[in-house]
Amino acid sequence: MKKIYSVEEYIEEHSNFNEALTLLRTLILTTEVEEAIKWNAPTYMVNGKNVLGLGAFKNHFGIWFFNGVFLKDRHNLLVNAQENKTKALRQMRFESTETINKDIVLAYVKEAIENQKLGKEIKASRTTKKDITIPLELTVELGANPELKDAFINLTPGKQREYCEYIDSAKREATKQTRLEKIKPMILNNKGLHDKYKNC
Repeated sequence: MKKIYSVEEYIEEHSNFNEALTLLRTLILTTEVEEAIKWNAPTYMVNGKNVLGLGAFKNHFGIWFFNGVFLKDRHNLLVNAQENKTKALRQMRFESTETINKDIVLAYVKEAIENQKLGKEIKASRTTKKDITIPLELTVELGANPELKDAFINLTPGKQREYCEYIDSAKREATKQTRLEKIKPMILNNKGLHDKYKNC
């Protein structure tokens, strides 16, 4: 996947949804959020905390809400990208510019900002043997990369857990991102994090 350095570049890369992404970005920037590129996509923060992000895929585009589970979702617009795996992350999906209700979208964005200020967030928890909690960083990457998502799903639960814990155990966001880039080719090759040691 090409490394993206600016929001303008991201929008340009997704030319099929250029107008729609520009519209959503303009709406989001009417609020107090700070804009950055994280995980190769536009991300919006308040006081350094991730609140939401833009995402474009083959047949749809939308907004990621990092702690969307706390949104009231009065219009029933949010979906869980990976049911039973993703605890906090929710996505608002669209297929065309015409389906965007600017007032409703802005209301969700403002509520998400307010929730972040109130400290409403789900902390990453340690996993049990049966339960695999996919870290936020990996969830976003899987959502943006269908090939990687399919490869991850095909891994054994043990390999999935190793990768999740590897990302989750990093203290700094930059380290999480470095680790994520490192493991992507391994996942695509159906390798486990520690396979090279197991074969010694």
